[in-house]
Amino acid sequence: MNKSGFCLFDGQALTPLLPLLLILETGVGIVGNGVALWIFCFYLKPWKTSTVLLVNLALADFMLLLALPFRISYYLRHKDWIFGDAFCRINLFMLALNRTGSIFFLTVIALDRYFKVVHPHSRINSLSVRQVICTACGMWTLAIGLASMILTESHLFPNQTQDALTQCDSFAISMYSASVSYWYYVLFLVEFFVPLLVTLFCAMAVITRLHKRDLDKQTRIKRALVCLCVVVVVFVVCFLPSKVTRIAIWVTRASHEADCEGLRNLDNAFYFTVSITYLNSVLDPLVYFYSSPTFRRLYFFKLWKTFKKKTVTGVTDLRTRQSEDTTIASERPANHLLVQ
Repeated sequence: MNKSGFCLFDGQALTPLLPLLLILETGVGIVGNGVALWIFCFYLKPWKTSTVLLVNLALADFMLLLALPFRISYYLRHKDWIFGDAFCRINLFMLALNRTGSIFFLTVIALDRYFKVVHPHSRINSLSVRQVICTACGMWTLAIGLASMILTESHLFPNQTQDALTQCDSFAISMYSASVSYWYYVLFLVEFFVPLLVTLFCAMAVITRLHKRDLDKQTRIKRALVCLCVVVVVFVVCFLPSKVTRIAIWVTRASHEADCEGLRNLDNAFYFTVSITYLNSVLDPLVYFYSSPTFRRLYFFKLWKTFKKKTVTGVTDLRTRQSEDTTIASERPANHLLVQ
């Protein structure tokens, strides 16, 4: 434990795994969300209200992908932050903003599907694109307000085992109470469990509605249900593990029997599950895929077109090389003519 009362660890157990995981998440996320934004911006016009929500979800993911390379460097250096206090705050702010923004927009996408299936005549389904854009701006404002707590205090700590190293973490385990950290941790949990309950309610309501009306074989209705299931999977796989691990740390610390060494394994587990949180940038393209049939058709068309172009180019190059080889062979003198 350092002089400030925080349990800090050097992250030796995390170093072999986390950089590789973050690199994979960054690479796949850039491809998936890059293709999605390309299709949204240049091919899906005019936008529908659902498209506005999907674009904002993709933007939240791109914010994460801009911040992850610095976390990769951080873990590769055994949790040594070299970019200064200001950028540490900004980096952690971007990570928190992605988490909050993604949860918000995933929840609203689930609500959008819920109202379209369960309450098809609701006035909410008649909102214009401009109104949905204004709603999205309000959600971003709320997300920024919630995440901005990270900017109010420093998150740099000297490493417990090597004083020459400096750690940059927003969830360092404090053995004492801290008002700012307390409220930040509460928001960390509330911003997840309330949207999760809303999303589960939407999914169950849609399933119940479909079975009562025997509509589960209609393509449009099935697509809405699959989209809701994908949203629930993203919530459970990406966000739930880190929340459960954080609660375990709180319970262990509140027992007054744990010291820093006793919390080491939980701390490592927490930072691993936080890295799993970043998988949402990899899985969110599935939400785009199942939300919009037009997006799905364009995605397959662009993929097929790119593959066909590469195949044709490869065949052309092969034929060119074969033709050149044939020409060289025809110009080469026969062996028996060289015998005198």
